[in-house]
Amino acid sequence: MSTLYTQSENNVYKTYAYLLGFVLLVIGIGWMMSWYYGNVIILYIALGFSIITSLYSYWNSDKIVLRLTKAKAATEEEYPELHRIVENLAISNGLPKPRLYILEDAQPNAFATGRNPEKGVIAVTTGLLGRLERAEIEAVLAHELGHIGNNDILISSIVVVLVGTVVLIADFFFRTAFFGRMGGRDKGGIVILVGAVVFIILAPILAQIMKLAISRKREYLADSTAALTTRYPEGLASALEKISSDPNQLKTANDATAHLFIASPFRGKEKKSWFRKLFMTHPPIEERVKALRAMDSEGS
Repeated sequence: MSTLYTQSENNVYKTYAYLLGFVLLVIGIGWMMSWYYGNVIILYIALGFSIITSLYSYWNSDKIVLRLTKAKAATEEEYPELHRIVENLAISNGLPKPRLYILEDAQPNAFATGRNPEKGVIAVTTGLLGRLERAEIEAVLAHELGHIGNNDILISSIVVVLVGTVVLIADFFFRTAFFGRMGGRDKGGIVILVGAVVFIILAPILAQIMKLAISRKREYLADSTAALTTRYPEGLASALEKISSDPNQLKTANDATAHLFIASPFRGKEKKSWFRKLFMTHPPIEERVKALRAMDSEGS
C-alpha cells in the first residue's frame, strides 16, 4: 500500500528518471552532430556556454528572484509568528532557518529560492498571511522548506543547462544544415534534410516538456515533504484550494518566476486538456489535493 514515505520516494525516482532521459537526449543530439559534421567541438562550446550562464543564475538565484518579484525582508519584529513557524519547521527538518521575505500582494502564494539550504529564502504574500489559517500557512511554509531541503534549485539549474544546450545546438544545427556554412558531410541529401527539420522542431519542444515534467514532480515531492513534516496533509490540501480559488492576479507574476510559486500565479489560464498539461509548470491543483487527501486517509 502507498504511504507518505513511498509517495515521496516515488517522486524522487521519477525525477531522476526524467533527468537521466534528459541527459540521454543531450548525448543523442551530440552524437547526431558529430555524425553529421565529424566534429563535436561545437557541442562542447554550446554546453560550456549553457553551464556558465546557468551557474551565474544558480549562484545569484536569490538576488535575481527577489529583485524580479519586488519582495521585501520580513523582520522578526513585524512578523513574529511567521518567524516562529519557519524556525520550528527548520528545526524539525534539520535545516538552517531561511531568510524570510514578504510580497505586498492580495493573491495568496509563496515561493522558495536560494542555491543551497544555507542561502535559502522563503517569500510569502500578504494575501497568504491574511486569508489562510495558521495550520494552512504552516503547511505552505513546510512545502517551501521542502523545496530547499530537496535541493530543487540545484536540480532546476541542471535542467536549465540541459534545456539551454538542446536549444543552442538545435539553433546551430538549423543555421549550418540549411545555409551550409560549416559544410556538413553528404549523408544522404534529402533524408538528412528531413531529419534535420524534424530534429530542429522536436528537440527543443521535447526538452521543454521534460523540464516541465521534472518541475511538476518536484512539486509533488515538496507536497509529500510538507505532509511528512506537519503530519497533517489536509492543511496543505485546504491551503492549495484557497490559493487556487483566489481571483486576484499576482502583480509581479511573469514566466521567468511562475514555476517557483507553490501554485501558478496566473489566473484564468488553467490548462485542462492532456496536451496542455504537458506545458504546465505545476501539476493540476485538483490532482495535488487528491494525492494529499489520499495520504491523509492512509495516516488516519
